[in-house]
Parts: sequence; structure tokens; C-alpha cells
Amino acid sequence: MEEPYKVNDKITAREVRLVGDNVEQGVYPTRQAQQMANEQNLDLVEISPTANPPVCRIIDYSKFKYEQKKKTREMKAKAQKVVVKEIRFGPNTDDHDFEFKLKHAKSFLESGFKIKSYVHFVGRTIVFKERGEILLLKFAQALEEVAKVEQLPKLEGKRMFLMLAPKVAPPAKK
Repeated sequence: MEEPYKVNDKITAREVRLVGDNVEQGVYPTRQAQQMANEQNLDLVEISPTANPPVCRIIDYSKFKYEQKKKTREMKAKAQKVVVKEIRFGPNTDDHDFEFKLKHAKSFLESGFKIKSYVHFVGRTIVFKERGEILLLKFAQALEEVAKVEQLPKLEGKRMFLMLAPKVAPPAKK
């Protein structure tokens, strides 16, 4: 596996900008910066190769890698995972089934899930496209207090989709 950062002799730039602790910040020739790192028994690590001149830091490389891993792990933990629940209708779904699915959709939205509701057209039922669209719009309208429409009904193959997202953020878990 290739290292994401250039270290010590792998740094090819003629000059580098040094930053960090125990170092006089400024632009130095690479050899001089390398010598300064060696005197402190540390590594010269290129942290910003696209800058002009490249930015380097004198630090223990294994400690630096550990801190980077820790940062990425924290970022992943803070990222919110979006769960999409699917609700399927047929073009001839009757009122009782509609109300039943509507109740489930409300509970999903209140829990913070997104909803992908769709009408699945089987065989010749594809001729009832407008019925499916009306059903999905009625569904979105019934949920307008708790959900916002992310994508209006759109036909893809034998399915017509509608995407809904919760209006308010879900309650924080303790």
C-alpha cells in the first residue's frame, strides 16, 4: 500500500515551507529541513504537496498517521447514516390499504427515515399510469405535515417513484 504522505527522502521539492512545534516557521531548502528533523530524531512529513512551496511538518510519522486515522474515524462516527424505507403500492390500491401504509409511513418519518414510495405496475396495469401518479400525490399530500417531497412522481420502467424526507430532524438518541 502506498503511503498517502511523502516522508523524509521521498520529498522531491527543492524548497519546503516548515510549520509546526519546535521549529522556526519559514521556507527552507529540503536538505536543511531534513537535517533539522534528523537533529530532533523526528520525520519530515509533507502535509500539503499542492502548495507552493510544499508545506512540511517535523513530527513523528507514526504518531501523525495515528492522529489522521483517529480524525477520519471521528468524522465517520459523526456522519449521519440515512435509511430509506420503501412503501409499495399497486395502481388499484384501495382506501384501507392506503390508510394502513400511510400510518406506517408517518411512523417511519417521525423516526427520521426517508421514504421511497412507489407504484409497481404489473402486466397491463401500466395503462393506469395517471392512477399511480394520483395515488402518489395523494400520499405526499397526506404526509405534508411531517414530510417534504424530495422527488415528485417519476416513472422508471414499471415503477413510479416518489421520494419523501422528514421535515424535522429525528430526536437525538441518548
